[in-house]
Amino acid sequence: MEQRITLITLGVKNLQRSRDFYTSSFGWTPLETSTESIVFFQLNGIQLALFPQESLADDAGVPSEGTGFRGFSLAHNLGSEKEVDELVAKLEDKGVRVLKQPDKVFWGGYSSYVADPDDNLWEIAYNPLLPLVPNGNTESIH
Repeated sequence: MEQRITLITLGVKNLQRSRDFYTSSFGWTPLETSTESIVFFQLNGIQLALFPQESLADDAGVPSEGTGFRGFSLAHNLGSEKEVDELVAKLEDKGVRVLKQPDKVFWGGYSSYVADPDDNLWEIAYNPLLPLVPNGNTESIH
C-alpha cells in the first residue's frame, strides 16, 4: 500500500460547535463541499473532515461509546519557538483550552498541546528536525 493519508475524519459530538471552533478559533474556512451533516477543511495535501460521532461509528460498524485518551494527536508545526508562543497565546485568548503550555521537549523541539471541543489533541510545535515545506506550511492558524 502506498504511504499516503488523503482524509482525516474526526467524529464529533456536536457538529456545529466543532465547525464554529475550527472556523473561529483556528480561522479555517470550510470547503464548499461541506453540508449540514459533514464539514471539510483543505489542509496541506490532505483534508480534515468533521462528522457526527454516532454517524462515523455507524459507518464503520463499531460502537460509538468511549471516552478518554484516544491514542493520537494532530500537529501544527511552525518555524520557531516564538511562533509557537504567539499562536498558543492567540488561541488561549480565543478561549481554546491549553493542556500544556509551550516548553522545550526531550526530542529537541518546543511544543504545546491544545484541545478541540471533543478533546482531540492538537500539538502546536516547532521541530528543528522537521523542515517546513514551502507550499504554505509556514502559515499559522489565524
